[in-house]
Amino acid sequence: MPRGAAFVEHGGYPVPMRVVVTGGAGFIGSHFVRRLAARGDAVVVLDKLTYAGNLANLEGVEHELVVGDIADPVSVSEATQGCDAIVNFAAETHVDRSLLGPQEFVQTNVLGTMCLLDAARKGGARFVQVSTDEVYGDLESGQRAAETDPLRPSSPYSAAKAGGDLQVLAYSRTYGVRASITRGANTYGPYQYPEKLVPLFATNALEGEPLPVYGDGNQVREWLHAEDHCAGIDLVLLEGAPGEIYNIGGEDHANIEVTHRILELTGTDQSLIRYVEDRAGHDRRYAVDDTKLRALGWAPAHSFGEGGLPTTVAWYRDNRAWWEPIKSGAYRAYYEEQYADRLKA
Repeated sequence: MPRGAAFVEHGGYPVPMRVVVTGGAGFIGSHFVRRLAARGDAVVVLDKLTYAGNLANLEGVEHELVVGDIADPVSVSEATQGCDAIVNFAAETHVDRSLLGPQEFVQTNVLGTMCLLDAARKGGARFVQVSTDEVYGDLESGQRAAETDPLRPSSPYSAAKAGGDLQVLAYSRTYGVRASITRGANTYGPYQYPEKLVPLFATNALEGEPLPVYGDGNQVREWLHAEDHCAGIDLVLLEGAPGEIYNIGGEDHANIEVTHRILELTGTDQSLIRYVEDRAGHDRRYAVDDTKLRALGWAPAHSFGEGGLPTTVAWYRDNRAWWEPIKSGAYRAYYEEQYADRLKA
């Protein structure tokens, strides 16, 4: 009997459990690997180690590593052999990059998810799909998306994530895969690749470089610390119902508000702000109703303004050796392609 089948039969949590964490060398995935390893789980990291995959994120953390693509059945079979659970963090994630080239997003986020689901189906493993609040699309002020709301993705990124989510629901219903979905808010914290707002603006401020704010900067996001996000995913892994979706929310703040706070925390001047041409199809507001997850016992431990953002900015200030090598080479070429003309304008 596969170990995954035993997990289903007992309806509980075997200790230790063998968990495959795809994208485990990335930002949120590496936080999740630390969480599992700290309690004694055997963790297998399946990661393609593309630009955002960084083995330095897992330094000192006990794990097995399989370098491979989640859309490659051979790599997936090697990584998932005898596993109890698969938690899928692997994804092309950056909206701006999806506007430049959407094909890779479909390949990884849709076809890769399907390949992992096939492995879960064959091995009887528990499956958790880590998705995003962006699949719900733009919301008016006061609205919060519930798990039963229709999907209205705006970008190639969010459309590809929605496609992966639909595969998860189909495999759960048709094949009986014990699969659940989490849809998390805008996540921040240490080890985040410096293309997203918090690490980009924090590191630019520390280097005295401009902070390129899209449009008027009044786009509102829910900000969720990576450790709180991982706590929610873990709870769904252990107690979530198959075929169900669970939102993981954060605190509402406008991008320009976060930008001003980062400048305060880095002790740099507000004149570094540059308002630049907005990106195409930029949603104004995301927000989710996370009542369903809170009913399982989840609650965030990090306050964005009082602890989460200050400690995160301090981490980037104190860990230049982690991010300075990243902000060169291929990253610099992408940054120039994305922002050079906008900043000149």
